[in-house]
Amino acid sequence: MPEHIRASALTALTVAALAAGTVLTAPAAGAAPNAAAPKFLSASQLPPHPTSAWTAGPVTEGFPEGLGSCVSTEGVPSYDYRHREFRTDVDTGAVQLTVVADTAALAKALAKHYDDLIRTCADRIEKNDPEVEAEGRDYGTLPVEEGARVRGLHTETSWGATDISLLSVGRDGRTVTVVRWGQMGDFDDAPVGAFKKTTTTAVNKLY
Repeated sequence: MPEHIRASALTALTVAALAAGTVLTAPAAGAAPNAAAPKFLSASQLPPHPTSAWTAGPVTEGFPEGLGSCVSTEGVPSYDYRHREFRTDVDTGAVQLTVVADTAALAKALAKHYDDLIRTCADRIEKNDPEVEAEGRDYGTLPVEEGARVRGLHTETSWGATDISLLSVGRDGRTVTVVRWGQMGDFDDAPVGAFKKTTTTAVNKLY
């Protein structure tokens, strides 16, 4: 999908930090880690696919390319990113990212920053690529731990390629998780209800 980010993530994250009443800094040296690493979704917890089973990859260090270009590490303090990718035998894929911040306030700012990037992604895509039409939708918040929000993104190119993604950001304490589901299609093809259930499970399952 020809998505390109040109907006300044640093500005958005600074605003989010100020809104959270904190100053964004890198995690303190020697900060105590969680007793246990955040847990990830399993393949069976993804929205069911009508013709193909999900396969889960290993939990991997680093920031995943599978999140697309709506969410990035640009302007964000250095964190230990971990992710897990999921595949089907057809055109559907998914990925989950987890990030553990140094404090709950930093995690709150980071979650808002990621959600802001997703919320504004359609406008940035259209601004930076005249060959693509993009539309975002807000599917609301979920009452799980410190909260989660689900959004949708549809893109269509001038030559007819069309893709639909569902993305969510959730937080449990100082841990943020981002989940993306995507395939070819439009909003009518998006399993919003099932993805909300997946997001709730992802946040609840962290600890």
